[in-house]
Amino acid sequence: MLVVLVAVFGYLLVQIINYQRAQEYRESLTDGISYVISEGVARQPGKQQKIDWISDASDLLELPIYYTDASKVELSRTEKKRIEAQKSVVRYDASNSIAYVIIGLRDDPQHYLSIKVDKITERQMKALPIFVLDYLMFYPGQEQEYLAKIQKHFSYPINIQNIQDVNLDSEQIGRLRQDQSVMLYKDSATVRGTTISIVSPIPNHPAQVLVLGPVPMFNWMPLQLSAGITLFSLFLLSLGVYGLILPLERKIRQVRYALNRMKSGDLSLRVPIEGSDEMANLASSYNNMSDHIQRLIEAQRELMRAVSHELRTPVARIRFGTEMLAEEDDYNHRMHQVDMIDKDIEALNTLIDEIMTYAKLEQGTPSLDFAEIVLFEVLDQVAVETEALKTQKEIELIPPPLYVKVDAERRYLHRVVQNLVGNAVRYCDNKVRITGGIHSDGMAFVCVED
Repeated sequence: MLVVLVAVFGYLLVQIINYQRAQEYRESLTDGISYVISEGVARQPGKQQKIDWISDASDLLELPIYYTDASKVELSRTEKKRIEAQKSVVRYDASNSIAYVIIGLRDDPQHYLSIKVDKITERQMKALPIFVLDYLMFYPGQEQEYLAKIQKHFSYPINIQNIQDVNLDSEQIGRLRQDQSVMLYKDSATVRGTTISIVSPIPNHPAQVLVLGPVPMFNWMPLQLSAGITLFSLFLLSLGVYGLILPLERKIRQVRYALNRMKSGDLSLRVPIEGSDEMANLASSYNNMSDHIQRLIEAQRELMRAVSHELRTPVARIRFGTEMLAEEDDYNHRMHQVDMIDKDIEALNTLIDEIMTYAKLEQGTPSLDFAEIVLFEVLDQVAVETEALKTQKEIELIPPPLYVKVDAERRYLHRVVQNLVGNAVRYCDNKVRITGGIHSDGMAFVCVED
């Protein structure tokens, strides 16, 4: 898209530049002849002679030339400066391919010459040297001097040469002997080298000719313009690429800053997600990674809290059991206490295994192995274990029917109910009620009330 925009802009820029170049080219071609025509009109002593001379020039060029009142012609500031500098003003109508050439008169500022040029023919071009020769006719013997004087008004060379110095064939020399002008074309593979020269015989000087040119053809795409447009397009492309890279660089800085904050231990910073490009995906991945790391750290903290909490209950039961064992004389009761202590130690081993497994899990949640169990057995086990602690609190179990079976992970279900009952015993007044059953939607429930 960027390349297309630059290409369109470059094309429009070439059109604008060539419009100005073409205008300057038209003016440069007409400046010299316009000056010579203006001088020819200025030499005429009276208005009628001027009009007659203009009429003859119009017939010679086969173009209408008007002797126009200056007040009827509106000129811009730039056009007025050209008239004051004895240059022509060219107004080109591209829609009709017609050029209007306005020429100022040195001794008659109240009038302009206006030439309507709708076509350029070879006959018209061959007539151009006649105006130069008419100008030089008034300076016999000083042709070279005055030719050099008017050269500054021409954008192409004009000079008098010996006929043998001009590269002419016999047919062209014969036409010159017949007082006819000759056009020389120098063609090349490119427009850049194509030129036109006009060779005209000089009256009373058969060995010399007047040469106008070579006049270069207009080149729509010269080397300087091509190089300039190419460099400018590359510059625009560079700006466009930089404009595309700048937001990317800003996003990279944001990610780098967030990574540095993470390295220092701050996981709270999140990278803004802008758009849907690759950097947005990277920012989203970073945010997800930060969330995951935070979850792992929180899980680790939760693990430490769980370890301290989960170990406290069996350790308390073991301590209580050992105290009771020391005070108990009855053999059967001592063995019962030993069995309870053994179960608590087994529970500790199981708990340690669960903690080790829990620590290895990436998501912070244990995998569950569901099985069909009798709900009453789990609740009854928790009630018996709690009563064994001799907490002086009443444990009321309202058991579900024995046929009630549920899909659950027995270890974790037992641990959850045990934690709830332990908390209830710790903060209740005097009684904890444990109930269980099945809702109407088929989901099992366990309720612990203090």
